[in-house]
Amino acid sequence: MKIGLKWIVSFSIIALVAVGGLFWSPSSDITSSGEFLSEDKIVGADVAWILAAAGLVLLMTPGLSFFYGGMVGKKNVISTMLQSFIALGVISILWVVVGFSLSFGESLGPNINGKHYGIIGNPLSYPFFSGVGVFPHKMMASTIPFILFALFQMKFAVITPAIITGSFAERVRFISYLLFIVLFSLFIYTPLCHMVWHPDGLLNKYFGVKDFAGGTVVHMSAGFAALAGALVVGNRKIPHHEPSNIPYVLLGTGMLWFGWFGFNAGSALSASASAATAFGTTTIASASAMITWIFFDRINRRSVSALGACIGAVVGLVAITPGCGFVSIQESLFIGFISAIVSNVMVNWKALKKIDDTLDVFACHGVGGIMGMILTAIFAHGENASLLHGGVEVFLHHMTALVLVSIFTFFGSLLLYKITDSIITLRVSEESENRGLDLSQHEESLQ
Repeated sequence: MKIGLKWIVSFSIIALVAVGGLFWSPSSDITSSGEFLSEDKIVGADVAWILAAAGLVLLMTPGLSFFYGGMVGKKNVISTMLQSFIALGVISILWVVVGFSLSFGESLGPNINGKHYGIIGNPLSYPFFSGVGVFPHKMMASTIPFILFALFQMKFAVITPAIITGSFAERVRFISYLLFIVLFSLFIYTPLCHMVWHPDGLLNKYFGVKDFAGGTVVHMSAGFAALAGALVVGNRKIPHHEPSNIPYVLLGTGMLWFGWFGFNAGSALSASASAATAFGTTTIASASAMITWIFFDRINRRSVSALGACIGAVVGLVAITPGCGFVSIQESLFIGFISAIVSNVMVNWKALKKIDDTLDVFACHGVGGIMGMILTAIFAHGENASLLHGGVEVFLHHMTALVLVSIFTFFGSLLLYKITDSIITLRVSEESENRGLDLSQHEESLQ
């Protein structure tokens, strides 16, 4: 079998990274900088919960692979599942080498009128996890080891590009996909993560954006990248397909829902009342959205389906994510209800159907993330009050941030797809597409 130059270059890069880590000396005394607290500040209950939560979030990526794999045609199940699963390897390595530094390292950005506007982290802050040890960080996670915080955040970085894959399923080359998710993580995810979640980040510090667990950072970024991908890659030759395995979709939904408790409640970074609130609102919003979706389908003379119930449940999970720790159970019930209706309308909107977003990633994750951001700005309790609690300024800041994030993630992703395609052609040949990606890309099949 002929081995292309692109594979040799890719292997060489991985080898250099693996060896390079051996020669990077970790900081000997990370407490001297004043950023870290002493080890006796660690709270055992918080450590236990975030360890569990990190495992739950990791489970979401295999869950997503089943969720997507069951929806595509039979000759593309393995390739679709692998595109999600491989992110566990690629992004985890990237996160250790430079991703965590870019996301949570020393804040870099312009200083205007005496104010620092953090855009991205310093790549030399924690390269190869240098300085990421057992001491708690004073500002970011003051009761758990910093390494646990870094590993918990890594799972968010892993699942974000995996979500995108549903938009161009059944027609993208595997090696091109690997290159794209590296570029996306470096140039879209890490700066957005820094701006929203770093204490000195632009959207956090100066816009007061409330994103408890990733509605903006994860779902909006993935949703708009998915829309851009569907446009760049183009429609499938045979756009209609029958889902290969509905039980896979049900299994994937269950894994996602289970893992989402770690995703949302874990984002409290402590075993606290805030975590309990997020746990409750997460399950109620999802339940509300699932039931709303199937009834709304029936009102519109569509069948009540297992597929619809699963999609509805995931839309509810997406929509509650940014506000899960800021809203009440009653408000989460409404968030699930209204978000399911809006996403359902978008999934069935004829104008959007002209774009071959294979698994409706934008209509579910992108629109769900947008709805979550808007509704959080309306309902959120606590510091920096939302619209219903007199926080008009917070609401306006959220709407401004929504526009900025949408533009940045869509056009930024559009550019990265173009760059990827110029280096390694994105789309498989017509022959490979007809044959199916399982065989043409991986020489494997379900048979």
